[in-house]
Amino acid sequence: MRLTPLKTLAVVAAGLSTLAALPAHAGKTLDGIKARGQVVCGVNTGLAGFGAADSNGKWTGLDVDICRAVAAATLGDAEKVKYVPLNAQQRFTALQSGEVDVLSRNTTFTLTRDASLGLNATAVTYYDGQGFMVPVKSKIKSAKQLKGQTVCVQSGTTTEKNLTDYSKANKLNIKPVVFEKLEAAENAYFTGRCISYTTDASGLASTRNKVAKDPKDHVILPELISKEPLGPMVRRGDDEWFAIVKWTIYGLLEAEEYGITQANVDKLKAESADPVVKRILGVSEDTGKLLGLSKDWMANAIKATGNYGEIFDRNVGPKSPLGLPRGVNNQWNKGGLMYAYPVR
Repeated sequence: MRLTPLKTLAVVAAGLSTLAALPAHAGKTLDGIKARGQVVCGVNTGLAGFGAADSNGKWTGLDVDICRAVAAATLGDAEKVKYVPLNAQQRFTALQSGEVDVLSRNTTFTLTRDASLGLNATAVTYYDGQGFMVPVKSKIKSAKQLKGQTVCVQSGTTTEKNLTDYSKANKLNIKPVVFEKLEAAENAYFTGRCISYTTDASGLASTRNKVAKDPKDHVILPELISKEPLGPMVRRGDDEWFAIVKWTIYGLLEAEEYGITQANVDKLKAESADPVVKRILGVSEDTGKLLGLSKDWMANAIKATGNYGEIFDRNVGPKSPLGLPRGVNNQWNKGGLMYAYPVR
């Protein structure tokens, strides 16, 4: 039987529809994770609010909670994570070499990193910008007053290049004092080797709260000199794993948008009539099979960490030790930039 063009298109469309509904192949990274029973996550060596270990070795922070959510989505258990602390110079090599499965370490997405390192940027988990901290006693009120001054900065970061660009653009002749390790840069600032310390504004708040003898003796200047969209990165070449990490983040964002919390996830799963809520929680549709995961993948993640808003509030929000405002990290319908792709 000879098919007409319209019938041919109909057959092709039906075939594509069938393919779209098939379960996804898990991918080599997820296969390795399941075989070892752990997600290996690259994190900061110690940035309060984002990734830091306490005296008992327990890791906490916004970036850490993203790792926990991914583990819950993939393995059904948020505790099945091995944390590998990495400094700025180590982080990309560790991911490229396969030492870690995902890099969740306050890393800025840039064109160069996206195009030349063999890595994929997943989704933004924190919108930030580079700032400056100075001692209150310096009486410096603006970054423009740093002309000819010394500024401590960590090497191997976007921060170092931003500082040079800002100095040149404003003819400030700032003198960078560069350190390989974060702790060394912080210590140099607090011991008076530099008049200022520069990094992401969230990092400045973390350092001031964690390292300063008295946080009130230091002020973060009002200017932000860069855009720093931060989020996890994965290796290129495994689209399935890339999709899992990306969609776990979007799921946490969409959970907040639709009022799904750590406390009510089980109740909503059993009782909600909202089509979006039912879809996110795997009640009406099995989106997990498209990612090579169980249908409860997103419900498991939310149950482990709460939604994105809960993660933010717990680790860095106004009631946390860092006391950061939600600001641009609010939901899109509340004046912020957080806009999740639909989980459907």
